[in-house]
Amino acid sequence: MYSDSSKKIGLVILGGILFVSGFFIGRDTVSPVTLVTDALNTESPDFVPADFSNFWEVWNTINERYYDAAKVSPEDKIQGAIAGLVDSLGDPYSVFLPPEETEYFNDILLGSFGGVGMEVGVRESAITVIAPLRGTPADRAGIRSGDIIVKIDGESTMGLSVDKAVSRIRGKVGTRVTLTISREGEDEFLEKTIIRSTIEIPTLETSWRDNDIFVLSLYNFDGLSVQKVRRALREFVARGGTKLIFDLRGNPGGILSAAVEIASYFLPEGTLVVSERYEQGTQTRDYHSSGNSLLPKNVSVVVLVDRGSASASEIVAGALQEHGRATIIGEQTYGKGSVQELLPLTKNTSLKLTVGKWYTPHGVSISEGGLMPDIIVERTVEDFKNDKDPQMDAAIELLKNR
Repeated sequence: MYSDSSKKIGLVILGGILFVSGFFIGRDTVSPVTLVTDALNTESPDFVPADFSNFWEVWNTINERYYDAAKVSPEDKIQGAIAGLVDSLGDPYSVFLPPEETEYFNDILLGSFGGVGMEVGVRESAITVIAPLRGTPADRAGIRSGDIIVKIDGESTMGLSVDKAVSRIRGKVGTRVTLTISREGEDEFLEKTIIRSTIEIPTLETSWRDNDIFVLSLYNFDGLSVQKVRRALREFVARGGTKLIFDLRGNPGGILSAAVEIASYFLPEGTLVVSERYEQGTQTRDYHSSGNSLLPKNVSVVVLVDRGSASASEIVAGALQEHGRATIIGEQTYGKGSVQELLPLTKNTSLKLTVGKWYTPHGVSISEGGLMPDIIVERTVEDFKNDKDPQMDAAIELLKNR
């Protein structure tokens, strides 16, 4: 999974990205004349005059003087122009998707796809691992949250968009891809050769620590997570448990409705979980707890987060933190709090566009640097090498003392 609603039909956040079925423009091909005519539709209430003279000058100059002009179709030039238009927004999550990348996102929506099993995003202009998925080739190869992908099969990722990086990492099942990694704490680049596989998105694991502390590790907010978390919490309560660790480390996100419903297991009915602001901040949609709280008030909750906790994970952690229902332990989260629409343009192209941002109940923008834990505990490179988990240890110690 990688890095994450015009006519809003169904909400899906995958890899920390919000997808919503949109509308088809209804054209199999788009001519430059039609494109510009639509843009200059003065009957539209949103009409803004634009001077296309430079565009046409470049278009005609290419056709007349470019050496290999005959090899570039009008459709390819239009797609390049649209890609440049979207790139001018300066938003790494808004991108024009040509046929190959549109097919990739359609594969994601089916819940299973070929790849290495990690989500990537852009941080400070670098392609960065948000989180590897548990049990996938990336996880087994030792990829970690925060790793910067410097090269893919020897080619630099400098200036590469998330979607372009994803398309290079993906490939046929059974083939290899080599990632050159820059990792904090390591003096030299690391090379990881990973065999691509069909990726099945994992959901959760549970365990007991010291007989009375229940650990629920959730790896993705998918369509199955609501039922699985509900079942796990009911078993916890039936056993008389009063100490719970909700581990959201390395969880890159999932379905928004699942995040709101799972937060509802911890919060009273009507409690604000998250706000979605769109239309340049002029419109707000609030999501509240459904009142399906499963936990007695005497249950103490710790939520574990790290740099790989993103999107839906940040929504849930932020709501539990700000309403005083849980203590947050770990590292500052990733900060993926923007909402994307996946809008089909033609039969095989689409536009992924940021249309809104998520805010915590207290009005904190998740995109502005993520969430800060109540108790900061880092997990260093040496901790990973020695299979130590000071974040989990801190959570257990806190619950023991309550």
